[in-house]
Parts: sequence; structure tokens; C-alpha cells
Amino acid sequence: MSERALLSALALVIGLLPSSGAFAQAKNPVTIEIDAAAAGTSLKPVWAYFGYDEANYTTLPEARELLRTLATLQQGPVHVRTHFLFNTGDGTPALKWGSTNLYSEDADENPVYDFTLIDQIMDATLEAGVFPLFEIGFMPKALSTRPDPYENSSPYVLDGGSFFPPKDYEKWAGLVTAWAEDAKELYSDSVSGWSWELWNETHLRYFQGTFEEYARLYDYTEAALHTVLPNARLGGPAVASADGAFLADFLEHCASGTNGVSGQVGTRLDLVTFHAKGGVGLADGHVQMDLGRQLRLHRAGFEAVAKSAFAAAPIVISEADPDGCAACPSTRARHLDYRNSPAYGAYEVAMMKHSLDLAEDLGVDLRGVLTWAFTFPDTPFFAGYRALATNGVHLPVLNAFKLLARLSGDRLPVQSSGARPLDELLAQGFRDVPDVDALAARDGDQIQILIWHYHDQLAAADPVQVALTVTVPATFAPRVRITHQRVDETHGNAFTVWRSQGSPQAPSGAELAELRRAMDALELEPERVADLAGKTVTLSFELPRFAVSLLTLTPFSADQAKPPPTDGASLGGGGCSCRTSAEKGTAGDPLLATLLFAGLARRRPRGTRRERRTRSRIERTRSSEIPTC
Repeated sequence: MSERALLSALALVIGLLPSSGAFAQAKNPVTIEIDAAAAGTSLKPVWAYFGYDEANYTTLPEARELLRTLATLQQGPVHVRTHFLFNTGDGTPALKWGSTNLYSEDADENPVYDFTLIDQIMDATLEAGVFPLFEIGFMPKALSTRPDPYENSSPYVLDGGSFFPPKDYEKWAGLVTAWAEDAKELYSDSVSGWSWELWNETHLRYFQGTFEEYARLYDYTEAALHTVLPNARLGGPAVASADGAFLADFLEHCASGTNGVSGQVGTRLDLVTFHAKGGVGLADGHVQMDLGRQLRLHRAGFEAVAKSAFAAAPIVISEADPDGCAACPSTRARHLDYRNSPAYGAYEVAMMKHSLDLAEDLGVDLRGVLTWAFTFPDTPFFAGYRALATNGVHLPVLNAFKLLARLSGDRLPVQSSGARPLDELLAQGFRDVPDVDALAARDGDQIQILIWHYHDQLAAADPVQVALTVTVPATFAPRVRITHQRVDETHGNAFTVWRSQGSPQAPSGAELAELRRAMDALELEPERVADLAGKTVTLSFELPRFAVSLLTLTPFSADQAKPPPTDGASLGGGGCSCRTSAEKGTAGDPLLATLLFAGLARRRPRGTRRERRTRSRIERTRSSEIPTC
């Protein structure tokens, strides 16, 4: 690519606003200190959760490929959540819709179960090496209290019959029981690793019933699921925002309310879930995000849990995103242009770190912060959906997750002059001064440091100079091997290259190859070796606005052949790198871990199971026969 073309592309991407003095960076360097010799605390990979609306996308080649990519991000399990798994329909993939047709009724109104399509979705999920956060919903047409019209009038209107309570709670419980039996039989080697959740955004139009109806639905679901899978982790209520009364009322119901099945006090709750969306808009002609509001919503949910009888329960924020409509392309709203830029990844990385800090501060057990973004097959390149990839090309946000997911082991103490106290971030947000902060971890003899430069406003700004000092364990002396990977406008960013190509909607083979090279080009500079000054190594580099950098430090011994260039002062450059063999040996190989998890996720051979691709079952179970919690 010519220099002129690259500069033109950068102007299109980052020139959303002329530079404003109000947001200019201070010239003083940001000092970041990492004590990698100190005792750390176990780092929770809360970012290993993803989701999407369109359940039937799961079996498409583009989606399968992306699921495999997500599976290799982490050494541990990655969970995936999707909507519409219980909906009636023929399984045709569609925007903001899905169906499996798992439930219908015969002429005598007896249940008929057909798990063909939902089994295919679960097969594709587990074969990719990821685990379900299985969302139980929505209502099959034959069970809905308002079955017609059943499908939504448009992808952006929630007015269909699948969002209503059941006309018969015992039949609903029977469906949950039958599906749990199917999952137990087919996926017995992996089902213990699943998590479960009832419904989605239960106080909005996704559930057009009362709170009491949702509470009753949860009671019946819990009793039915745990009859078959007593160790299943079931959660709710997946409210769209935790700052209302619904979450607190639900926690109170499960703690001390009357169980709708047993008549006894309380209902088992294994997992508390809620959603949070920060909000994105336009201000003075440029995109403005709101990470501060996002974190305040997280705090509201954490506080509701901390005050309840479930203060020790695991929490999953089962949708946590900058805005509220993944399926809306940026052509519908220009403020969604952030999605193709590095700003999206910087937002996510900063959100994960500050959410961990917030959970620790409030004493709650945060297990997951789920990113509701995936891929949209058969849509234009870089259309501005909230996605991780476009037509198989990874977006900068996915590359930011790749860097984030490299962190493992024990979290290390970090001091950054570019960070502000948590209380100040919650009160003032990220609109006056940027957030230049870090998350660091040590796993064996590998130290990894993730550093970002985030601001709510997508305006052009100067980079900051970072002065990084790392105190290393004694085993690192006298030299340290360093790699530096980056996501910014020119690293790990296929969008910039696509714009320089003229934004082709049918890229040639050569253009597509160039896009794939760009998405993989994460290396900022070639691997190098630095000398220690006592027990510390000091590094200096520029960090552009919205850039995310990952530095990996490992011991370098004299018997290692052909050492990389030595430079103890600064870092810079470009290219692509992988872990060294020493790194793999100390921190674990993600590919090997994925293969192990995929092995655990294999399904039981069909030859040993009863034949039931389409079967009828006359339900004779009475309410009193459903076990209580």
C-alpha cells in the first residue's frame, strides 16, 4: 500500500473531528509501574463470554470459524449465549431472529418435541470448542398466551408472540425437562460445564408479562431443569438494566417468596444475571461513548446483589456493551461508526479492568462480562454492525480481545499516573481526561502487561508517552526477552486497509489476502532482549489514542541461540509475532487447551441413544409431581 493511501485511510478513520485543545494530551509522560515480584491474586478471565441474537447463524461456516477463533482465545473455557433457542419456525437464519421448532402440539394438544435443529446448533457450538451459556427462551407458538402474530413485524420491533408467558406452566416445565434430558443424553461429557439462564431483558418487551408471571416461570423452570440436571447452574433475571426494582424484587422472591411450584419459601438461584449498556451518541459532530455510565450500571447490579441473600452468588453481566442494538448497522445511525475503529476494543479492555476493580471493591463474585457481538453473514464488509468479524475478517475489537485473553495466572499490582481512582471514574466518567491504565499478570516465568489509552470522545488527539518500569522476579536476571503487540490504526486493523483499497464490497483475492494480513499484523516491533538494572527493566514508547498494547516479558538465558536485538531503552516498529517456545512452556498453549476442552465437549455417539428425531410424548405430570427446589 502506498504511503499516500495509508495516510488517506487514517484520515477517514480518525479524523472524525479536528483536534480540539480541550482534549489535547499532556506532554508529560505517563509512568506505569508493575511489581511482578509481588504476590498476586488469581485473575478471573471475565471477558471469556460472547453472545448474539441469531441462533441459526451458529451452523453457518462463517460463524463456525469465528466460534473456533473464540475458543482459542483462552486457556480456559469460553461461553457463548444466543437468543431464540425455543422459538417456533423452520430454522432459517435471519437478522435478529431464530427458531428451532422444538415444540408443537398434536390435534389433541399433546406436546410434540423435535430437537433436530437445536441439536445441530449445540453440535456446532461444542464442536468449535466453546460452551453454552444456554438462554432458555423464548415461548413456542403452541404455548404462547398470544400466539398470533408470532414473528416480529420487523427485525427492530419486539411485537411477536414468542415474548409472552405460557398458557400452561406444566407444559412449559415438561418442555424444559425434555430438552434437559436430550442435552444430558447427547452431551453428557460436557453439560456439566454449561451455564443456564432464563429469558432475556425480562422487564422490557422481550417478556410481555408481569413480574409475578416471570417469577412463576422461573420457579417452574428451576424445578424442571434441576430434576434432570441437579448440578446445573441456573440464573436470571437478565434485566436490561440493574438500576430498577426488578432485579431486587427477583432476588427477594428467590430468597423469601412463595415458590410457584412447591408452595414453599424460596427458589434455588445459582447465578445472578443482568445487562448494562453505556450509551453512544453524537456530540459536536463526533462520536461520544459513555463508559462511565456503563460502570455505574455495573455498580448498581453489584450493589443489589451485595444487599441481598445472594451476596455470595456468582454474577454474570450477560450483555455488557457500549450501545443497545448489535443488529443495527452504522448506516442507520452514524454514531455507530465506532464499531470498526480501535476505540471499541479500548472501551472493552478498560471496561473489563474497571469492572474487576468494582467487583472487588464491593465484595461480589463477578464471573463474566459478556460482549454481545458476533458476525453477520451475507452482509456488506465493515457495515458497522456490532460485530467481532466481517465476512471472516477480524475487526480491531476482536484483536483487542486476543491481547486481553493472553493474560493468565495471577494479577499483579499496577500503578499508573494516567489512571484515576475508581470513585472518580464513576462520578466523572471518561470525558475530561483519558484513561491510560494497565492490567498485568504473571503466569510462571511469563509476565504480560496490557496497556490502553481510552477516552469517551472519538476525536483526533496526540499520543501519550509511556514510561513503563517492571520489577521482575530474581529468576529473570540478568536479561529479559520482550515482545510488544499492538492494536491501533495501523496494527491489527483491517478496516484502515479496506478504506485505503477504496472500500470494496467485493474484494479481489489479492485485496482479501491483504485484509487478512492486516488483521494478523499485531507486532509493533521485532522481539528483543533488554538488560536489567538491578531487578527492574524500564521501557518507553508512544501510545496513540485508543491503542491497546500487550508487552510480554520472559527470562532470557545465555544458552538461548541467536538472541534477538538488544535494546534496554525503548520499543517501536511493526510486524507480526507469536509466543516463543519458552512462553508456551510456562503459560500454556491456547491451541492445546482448546483441543482438550473440545475433547470434553464431544457428544455421545448416537448409536446408543433412543430414536427420537421427531417424537410425541403425552404429558401426564401434575404440578404436585414436579420436585421442589
